[in-house]
Amino acid sequence: MLYELTQVTKRYTQRRKQVDALAGIDLTIDEGEFLAIQGSTGSGKTTLLQMLGAMDRPSGGHLLFEGRDLAKLGEGDLSELRSHSFGFIFQAFNLIPTLTAQENVETALVPWHVGAAERRGKAEEALAGVGLADRAKHIPSELSGGEQQRVAIARALVRSPRVIFADEPTGNLDERTRDDIIGLLEQLWRERGQTLIVVTHDTWVASRASRRIWLDRGRIEEQEAPDDDSDLDARFLAQAGVAAGVK
Repeated sequence: MLYELTQVTKRYTQRRKQVDALAGIDLTIDEGEFLAIQGSTGSGKTTLLQMLGAMDRPSGGHLLFEGRDLAKLGEGDLSELRSHSFGFIFQAFNLIPTLTAQENVETALVPWHVGAAERRGKAEEALAGVGLADRAKHIPSELSGGEQQRVAIARALVRSPRVIFADEPTGNLDERTRDDIIGLLEQLWRERGQTLIVVTHDTWVASRASRRIWLDRGRIEEQEAPDDDSDLDARFLAQAGVAAGVK
């Protein structure tokens, strides 16, 4: 077992009011799993992703990664985990506009003090792995949205992390490009055996995962593998419609 969460909570103060972004999450995640996290806006999806990725600390409960409680680790240990064990992919790509694709990928290796030649070689290999070997010298403005997200994926993979976190990775893409990107992530997940955790509003994207959960008001409302129930897609779609106010 890679993760074990027990009654994990996260409380924020907004305009003097207490907001429970997570309200008692119980969850286990196995190594090598592809987990999709769904839910309406404000349901706690991104907050949960941030907790799992050691980018924020829970307010209560226990969040174990390989038996270590992330809530109790010092900032140095959390930084080490983020640097060596976790890779992150974001909806907005988060590429540096003045750097080439290869240089953007290389930035992930700078904290490791990797020599320039080795850094270039690893970046070239990572870009080749996502089908962008011939676009390595282009800056982001010269790349399509799908190509930019492929660069972001290469940047996340170049350090060979244990866990890949993707927060709405297809949110800025058209349907065809969405299919290509999710297909690529799924292929890389199967080939590399890394744990893949994806936050998405898109039920089709979530259906590709080996397991998916539905969050509502900071709580897990549904948790099943797609193959467990032929009605799962219908139920998730119905819940999404209710959350969005669709009758």
